[in-house]
Amino acid sequence: MAPAEGQPVQTIEMMMSNTETIPGHSIVQMLGVVTGSTVRAKHIGKDILAGFKNIVGGELKGYTELLQEARAQALQRLVMEASSRGANAIVNIRFATSAIAGGAAELMAYGTAVVVG
Repeated sequence: MAPAEGQPVQTIEMMMSNTETIPGHSIVQMLGVVTGSTVRAKHIGKDILAGFKNIVGGELKGYTELLQEARAQALQRLVMEASSRGANAIVNIRFATSAIAGGAAELMAYGTAVVVG
């Protein structure tokens, strides 16, 4: 559950790696696959500006920001799920995207929740 607007976000300490191990630590228990995802829709104003950028070229900063926010939220949800299972680390973290509907896409983070010693 997300915090109410204006409420502080709880920080969870979690070691994370996109490899099979956490350097300097041994995995003592595997807790299974964990996921975190968010579905985001494009903003019509950003679409119009992106159309203009396609003509002249350059970075689509509105979309870059949208994807950065989506990755951060998916990762936060991944950490929350791993924490709820008792993990103190997540290994093999990956990201995936998929189209859901016209103008909307899901960004998913997934990995393996583990306990390291």
